[in-house]
Amino acid sequence: MGKMQSYGVASLAVCSVYLAYVHIYCSHKLLKTKVLISDELPSFWYLYIRYLTRALTRRSGHLHTATSTTTKTCEAVYTLLRCRLETPALRRFCSDGGYGWDYPDTEYRDIPLCFPEFLCGRLLLMVLTDGNFRLSPAGLVRVSQSLKTFQPIDELKKGPFTLQVRVLVYRQTDAGVEVDICLSATSRSGCLVWQSVLTLLSKNKLHRASRDLTKTEDQSQPDEPAPENMKQVELRVPRSPSPQCVWSLSDCSLCRLLSLPARLFSRRSQAAPGLWMLSVCLAEIEKHKGVEVITAPVNVTAQFKEPLSVPGKVMIRFWEMTENRGQASAQGLSFHMQQHGGNISHLVGLISRS
Repeated sequence: MGKMQSYGVASLAVCSVYLAYVHIYCSHKLLKTKVLISDELPSFWYLYIRYLTRALTRRSGHLHTATSTTTKTCEAVYTLLRCRLETPALRRFCSDGGYGWDYPDTEYRDIPLCFPEFLCGRLLLMVLTDGNFRLSPAGLVRVSQSLKTFQPIDELKKGPFTLQVRVLVYRQTDAGVEVDICLSATSRSGCLVWQSVLTLLSKNKLHRASRDLTKTEDQSQPDEPAPENMKQVELRVPRSPSPQCVWSLSDCSLCRLLSLPARLFSRRSQAAPGLWMLSVCLAEIEKHKGVEVITAPVNVTAQFKEPLSVPGKVMIRFWEMTENRGQASAQGLSFHMQQHGGNISHLVGLISRS
């Protein structure tokens, strides 16, 4: 009996050492390289521990000092090489993002514009938990997004591609500190295919005036265009309006990451992720206007307003617009996600050509 217990203790010790080696030492060593290969990624659990550590030791709305003291290494950037498109992940995204599970099988359909952001999820978590990232990763709010496609995203299907996430700039604002983070996907030939700049806000908890200002601006937004060609779609928001309920823990998307503070502090009211909101807007536009509206090259800009509580209903409106600039004219398509039966804006965006 005593020998069996000794064997059990020894086996447990060996397993503990192995897990510590795999999830801590190897992950820590990989993160120092800054350039990784898709099949050799740091453990999600190690990144999650880093996330919790920085969330507990850093105050939101405050710009902290970077860990590195040299200018060459103080940049928060990670690159992932030899990435390949996985059909199951694409199907799950399409199913939950408003496109439908069978979307990848449809002819002449490009990969959804928001899908590369999902692929950058693990890299984004690495950046936000990096010692050189100067904000607390907890409680970051998506303020705006600028998305560009230079080539059809289907180029990523043709072979190994490269993903990169890097911090561009920090800005002090009245509401806190904003940070611009660039996500990009490059084809096997080295050409830039997709790029998105996310603006995230680390809010100063003592400042509340910005929320009132946003509400005032949102109430006037829907009445400005008043176009005759406006289309509107009523959409039901499910209780889990994102693929986070079916994505594995190793897939840490931005919507999962930004929802962590609500989960940790057990808030009753949860908000729909910005990634889901933008994805369903683009999906509805494609269904009614055709895929040519979002065919590359195209620019998509979005401003995220009031949080969207779940479950519920929203109204998505979109209309064509033309701006006269001398003798030339620039055409675009505006879209707007608004509270059903109310005047609260959740998302305002514009699709335009380069």
